[in-house]
Amino acid sequence: MKILIVGAGSVGGYFGGRLAQAGRDVTFLVRPLRAQQLARGGLRIISPHGDVVLTPTLVSAEQITAPYDVVFVSVKAYALDAAMHDFAAAVGAQTMILPVLNGMRHVDLLTQRFGAAAVIGGACHVVTELDREGRIVQMADIQQLAYGELDGKTTPRIQLLDATLQGAGFEAHLSPDIMQAMWEKWVQLASLGAVTCLLRGTIGDIAAAPGGTELALEVLAECSAVATACGHKPSATFLSRITALMSTLGSSLTSSMYRDMRKGAPVEADHILGDLLEHGAAHGVATPLLKAAFVSLRIYQATVVDRTRKTP
Repeated sequence: MKILIVGAGSVGGYFGGRLAQAGRDVTFLVRPLRAQQLARGGLRIISPHGDVVLTPTLVSAEQITAPYDVVFVSVKAYALDAAMHDFAAAVGAQTMILPVLNGMRHVDLLTQRFGAAAVIGGACHVVTELDREGRIVQMADIQQLAYGELDGKTTPRIQLLDATLQGAGFEAHLSPDIMQAMWEKWVQLASLGAVTCLLRGTIGDIAAAPGGTELALEVLAECSAVATACGHKPSATFLSRITALMSTLGSSLTSSMYRDMRKGAPVEADHILGDLLEHGAAHGVATPLLKAAFVSLRIYQATVVDRTRKTP
């Protein structure tokens, strides 16, 4: 299958890089600055699963002349509108769009633009970031990618995608209920993002503070209540795992939003927290801690925008 990776950032660069390393037909859609960086030093992955330097196949938006079989979308949620414009020419009648963005709002936006038949579901779990040299640094062992038809059906095209993704150096899983997997990931991201950004620390820092773990688990309970009200109650197995994850003394775990905030970068507050708050309000679910984290992040985001406008 011909695969277009939209962006070569920390997530798309990692999974796309592993696919390319495994011999799959992978092209990266990149902006000029990232293209120059990759042309100079290659696509570099630093990982506990093995380092690699690749010479990736690159394309710009105006160079796309034919559809791809798969368009893998992993941009930040606030960059989706621009990304859809850039990869539109890559979407044909048989193209599968596989998004792994945070939250759920992107599913509606993609189906509105390209039609429901083009979009499948996806959820990834990987802890990566770009360092100052543009290398993709993996900071934890986890590297999972789940995917499936949004209606849960096992179709020939999803089986072909599954065959393509298997054996590519990461854990690939064809999910019979990808919507549930996406909602559970949303609960995890929102809980972890809200508590680390609101309390300004790692999970270990929070667990060490008096009342910290209790507050973290109250945030998790709020997010779980919203998911349950929306028809996607988190499983007992999931809740047990996330409860342990969010209450571990000495843990260096943070959220991508917290890491972005510490760098002074934009954050996905609207898409991870704001949209979840709207779902909760629509079902009458009280979420005071989630709301406090969201307001705090919106204040931060306003300062980022203001600082950007004042920069010559």
